[in-house]
Amino acid sequence: MLFDMDGTLVDSEKVWDVALYELAEHAGGKLSEPARLAMIGSSMATSMRILREDLAQPDRDEAADVAWLEHRVEELFAEGLIWRPGALELLRAVRAAGLPTALVTSTGRRLVEVALDTLGRENFDAVVCGDEVSAPKPDPTPYRTAAELLGVRIEQCVAIEDSPTGMASAVASGAAVLAVPAELELPPTDGVHLRDSLEGVDPAFLATLFASATA
Repeated sequence: MLFDMDGTLVDSEKVWDVALYELAEHAGGKLSEPARLAMIGSSMATSMRILREDLAQPDRDEAADVAWLEHRVEELFAEGLIWRPGALELLRAVRAAGLPTALVTSTGRRLVEVALDTLGRENFDAVVCGDEVSAPKPDPTPYRTAAELLGVRIEQCVAIEDSPTGMASAVASGAAVLAVPAELELPPTDGVHLRDSLEGVDPAFLATLFASATA
């Protein structure tokens, strides 16, 4: 099992909303809604590029902005994260079934370590962070890396995502994909099974996704 984090397991995109809008204000500007939506599921480097373009400040110091943003998000993460509907129940069921499980996120290791205080480190056999892969989502590398760390073939995995960027990564990796929208509407996509939420999803349901993908 391969789980995305932001927007899939926890409702952390709203935390990023707060921090990103505050960063834009700190920079003397205002982040537009289209720019914020374009950042969802993307790497930090891509998000910072979108920020600079949106603020018309192409010469901003990216390293300084990343440090400011990570510090603010770390503060907010430490206050605790809210689980998405059905996510905690599914994660517990997957672990109870003994399924190898990985967290596959575009978020950097520093913030993921804070988030794991909510998610539970014991719930994951591997953790793949956005700043620890050669190519971030939408490239398939994060999901293929997770499968390698688990010691399983990617074709034997189900990936759960909430964003178009994450979906693209998971589909390209060769995993079966379950998508549950959070902040963005998800269009019907070949190879992707769409649900409104993770409520009612269990290992038996996930097995049907894997079976249909292999068929």
